[in-house]
Amino acid sequence: MNNLTRGLIVLAVGAVIWFLPVPAGLKPAAWHLLAIFVATILGFILQPLPIGAIAFLSVTFTALAGVLKPAEALSGFSNGTIWLIVSAFLFAKGFIKTGLGRRIAYMLIRSMGDSTLKLGYTLALSDLIISPATPSNTARAGGILFPIVKSLSAAFDSEPGPSARRVGAYLIQTAYQGNTITSAMFMTAMAGNPLIALLASKTLNINISWGLWATAAIVPGIISLIVVPYFLYKFYPPEITHTPEAKTLAAKELAQMGAMSLGEKIVASVFVGALVLWSTSQFTKIDATVVAMLAVSIMMMTKVLEWKDVLDEKGAWDTLIWMGALIGLADYLAKLGFIPWFAKAVSASIVGVPWMQAFIVLLVIYMYAHYGFASLVAHITAMYAAFASVAVAAGAPAYLVALALAFMSNLCMSLTHYAAGPAPIYFGSGYVDQGTWWKLGFMVSVINMIIWVGIGSFWWKVLGLW
Repeated sequence: MNNLTRGLIVLAVGAVIWFLPVPAGLKPAAWHLLAIFVATILGFILQPLPIGAIAFLSVTFTALAGVLKPAEALSGFSNGTIWLIVSAFLFAKGFIKTGLGRRIAYMLIRSMGDSTLKLGYTLALSDLIISPATPSNTARAGGILFPIVKSLSAAFDSEPGPSARRVGAYLIQTAYQGNTITSAMFMTAMAGNPLIALLASKTLNINISWGLWATAAIVPGIISLIVVPYFLYKFYPPEITHTPEAKTLAAKELAQMGAMSLGEKIVASVFVGALVLWSTSQFTKIDATVVAMLAVSIMMMTKVLEWKDVLDEKGAWDTLIWMGALIGLADYLAKLGFIPWFAKAVSASIVGVPWMQAFIVLLVIYMYAHYGFASLVAHITAMYAAFASVAVAAGAPAYLVALALAFMSNLCMSLTHYAAGPAPIYFGSGYVDQGTWWKLGFMVSVINMIIWVGIGSFWWKVLGLW
């Protein structure tokens, strides 16, 4: 399917919805905005143009057609969540530019990497350490950890093909599935997570702060990081189990890097300071966005980041455009009454169904609908608010719904070789075939759902969230 065909499909779907009769109880503006929103999400999925361009066109048409006033259509760009994401992208730039992320990983490998299982845990731990400051899980998994995984595999003569199972295939899967878990653990570990917090606020009228997210995720997250690498080690075992050479390789790499540079020390100090401020915001009352902006400001003042680096961080500005547009559209879908109308209509069809059953069914559908998505953000924008509204309307506790769907929005990336940005990078290395990837991904998704919803819900109960 070429881009023209994809574009025509997007336009046709939007036009069909636009010209359908407006349902009773809805304003025409709400229905027309839904048509634009659905076409935008479908555009994100099919991508006849880059998603930033699609978002820009959507905002332009929304104002041009008079569905929203220009200031309303552009309102998403003033949202603090957008600037939290932009600042966190720039924060991550400091990790990558100074080499601090690589140093952390190699230091852990030098200390713990004398067996393949320990290497798996070391990669997951490295990802966990840097994840709070790296909202691009693609940059984290692809830019920092993937080269290390490739180097380790090559050190054991494990290449795509007959030797893949020596260590490479196991390390590829473990690093990728570890990234899936760490993406769910912090609001700033995946670009779509702040959007989830915003949608939960707009749709369910609840506040998920950076600290609340991290606290709710820490127990199921740590359990998953313990269980999943071990499960892969047993179910998809490497041929080589002892890897003393890994420590040698790590020591060699660290020797080449030399002593910690001033830039690395500054980034490390700023990172620790940001974590402290993020996790104590309920006491300091300092907004998470302000903390991230302060961290970037310090790195610019100390020349760790130059303004050129800021301008060159295309991921940050691309995210600003598409997410700002999306937030504006989603916000006015609620304000114009579509979300409450939809929740009421669907909840009427499940009257008499116990909320627990309805919630579990919705959660399973939400998780495995990701087989049809190649983007976590597209999945979130297409389904999160609607599913959250229906589950709460059925009687499920708001925080239970918001958190479970939030974490599934990340954990669903375990499923396929196209599920999220890091997936094509790791799958494209050639160590794991598609059938094996899908089989392992499905099993890991079941394990994660049991841990995060089963055990996690009890943890959230202890925290008094529901």
